[in-house]
Amino acid sequence: MVLSMLFVLPVSAETMTIDSELPDFFNFDENYYTVYGGPDVSATLVGDNEYSRGDEVTLDVNLMNKGVITGFKSEEDDDPISDLDQKIQKTEMGYEAQRTTAIGIVAILSSDDSNVRVTSGPQEAGTLASGEQTSDPLEFNIEISKNAPAGEYPLNLTLYYGYQENVQINGDNETDLGITNMEVGLWYAVGQQFEELSVIVEDEADFEVVNVTGELEAGQEGLIYVTYKNTGEEAVKDATVRISSDDPFSTTDDQSFIGSLGPGETAEAVFKLKVDETGVPKMYAINSEIKYEDMDGHSQISDTIKITTEVLPAGSSGSGSGAYVGIVVVLIIAVVAVIGAKKFMAKKEGDN
Repeated sequence: MVLSMLFVLPVSAETMTIDSELPDFFNFDENYYTVYGGPDVSATLVGDNEYSRGDEVTLDVNLMNKGVITGFKSEEDDDPISDLDQKIQKTEMGYEAQRTTAIGIVAILSSDDSNVRVTSGPQEAGTLASGEQTSDPLEFNIEISKNAPAGEYPLNLTLYYGYQENVQINGDNETDLGITNMEVGLWYAVGQQFEELSVIVEDEADFEVVNVTGELEAGQEGLIYVTYKNTGEEAVKDATVRISSDDPFSTTDDQSFIGSLGPGETAEAVFKLKVDETGVPKMYAINSEIKYEDMDGHSQISDTIKITTEVLPAGSSGSGSGAYVGIVVVLIIAVVAVIGAKKFMAKKEGDN
């Protein structure tokens, strides 16, 4: 038996036909059947598809070929045919049944939304006959932005595969052993399918610092007032802020209770910090995090939130100038008292 094939294969996201001259016997005027139908590859996510903002995860995707032959049409007239033609027709139909097989599947996942980024390239899934599915899921890596709003994000899965487009069989004679000098021509083409998957970014609380007040001076102890805002979609309760002090700061009270915050609400935390005498006057970033209870009653800890505050030079804060003013006031009072005493004594001497 001679087996001849014409392939049309995928190249990346485009298609390219490999030019090949048809065999002399591959004459579609002699084609016995035109068959309809083909591969139908569907995709499903394996496992949960709900994630948190900032997650880097691997998606498992299962493929299944549900392709069917939807019909066929005889290309021959109703005139009586020979035993050879009958056997050739039967053999051709056997080959035509392979039309539903998806050959050399390549899957490409992409996202149209910048909040979800696909970091893995094309994945190969091999060949799937009708009714078969991948023995191992395809794996695609994605990154979800830390700033992604809650909601559903569609993902585009493009599938490329080869499939048998047409068959022609020819032979010299029919014997008890089969068809002698049988020639089989197989014509392959490219199939392309689009499947939509999706991931969900869950509702959750998120926080940012919206205001910082208070003065810190090198060598002194002071208070800072930090306003936090819940910028997420979920309310929290029993929230406590904890700071991580580092040089030049020290504290004996690194926590501040701020209670419950609904979406969009703010609360103020107060921290007492001592600045080392060697602290350089400049802007500093202090790390903080919020421990809270979510609406499901689970304890959660936020990502690190930066508090930006300034350390002033020694003697430049209001406390130093206040002491100076106090001394001046005392001196003025003393001078006034002395003058008053002198006037009183002079008046008394005059009366005498």
